[in-house]
Amino acid sequence: MTINDLPALSLVPKSDVAQSAKDFKSDQEVRWCPGCGDYSILSTVQGFMPELGLAKENIVFISGIGCSSRFPYYMNTYGLHSIHGRAPAIATGLSVSRPDLSVWVVTGDGDALSIGGNHLIHALRRNVNLKILLFNNRIYGLTKGQYSPTSEQGKITKSTPQGSVDYSFNPVSLALGAEATFVARSIDSDRKHLSSVLAAAAAHEGTALVEIYQNCNIFNDGAWDKLKDAETADDLLIKLVHGEPIRFGKDGAKGVIRTADGQITIADVAEVGEGALLVHDAHREDPALAFALSRLSEVHTLQDTPIGIFRDVKRPSYDRLVREQLDEAREKKGAGDLQALVRGNDTWLVG
Repeated sequence: MTINDLPALSLVPKSDVAQSAKDFKSDQEVRWCPGCGDYSILSTVQGFMPELGLAKENIVFISGIGCSSRFPYYMNTYGLHSIHGRAPAIATGLSVSRPDLSVWVVTGDGDALSIGGNHLIHALRRNVNLKILLFNNRIYGLTKGQYSPTSEQGKITKSTPQGSVDYSFNPVSLALGAEATFVARSIDSDRKHLSSVLAAAAAHEGTALVEIYQNCNIFNDGAWDKLKDAETADDLLIKLVHGEPIRFGKDGAKGVIRTADGQITIADVAEVGEGALLVHDAHREDPALAFALSRLSEVHTLQDTPIGIFRDVKRPSYDRLVREQLDEAREKKGAGDLQALVRGNDTWLVG
């Protein structure tokens, strides 16, 4: 079975010619600040798109407001730069009405989790056939450096000169709490890892949320440096791989275990033994363990930060269920009569 045999992409027309990353680069000048992590994500997505083998005119990128929301201009596909926080709602309408399209949403931590919070969680719970890329730089970049819903408590910014008193959102925890069927996390500069996560997201039927740690080198530079530094990354990053024991650190010296009271924690493998390590199960129907993994990371130090696919479970997409309802209604009642509906007992003539 290939990626295009799966329900998420089975109705999307395939390209009849070989494609390369160049085919997905638009003629627009890319205008982000030099050094922005968005460049890395854009390059990775453009390099990944040919793997889908889809016709470019059947791929759509929809964004809201923010630095990340310039993304559709730079993709040689169809695109829509929508309004603040409403990209998931607009993408829902497009996905449900056009099953022949592969629909992607590009958003940021402010756009998605502040004004767009309700739209995001309802897209997730409905399991609409969307792929949502959430760029998280822990700051408002477009509006010049105010704190965002993912900024850590105590963060000093232009809008919090004495430090933020807010508790920050954990996007992965939020998505899992909303019963999202696919939830993952990656890093802007790790092209190989991000590409593998994107491939899994594209193959998934329903809403796939991918949080991407992205650096804003102007207003929050170095937010994720500890996770990228070769000297510290091994001891901080927990790479989740389905079917494999969860261990990390230099030489795999540390791992994740379940304690007697049912909690999960970090332990030295030498002390507890390899048999005590939890084996990651991304296909586990109950999201409780995935949620517990999402809570391991320490907000300020980034200690014990999991990346990879937290959850990937099968559930019919909202789009498919709607189409099945419509097909069933047509079989039972035939073509609908719009005039009969307009002139029915539940309508009134005003004036």
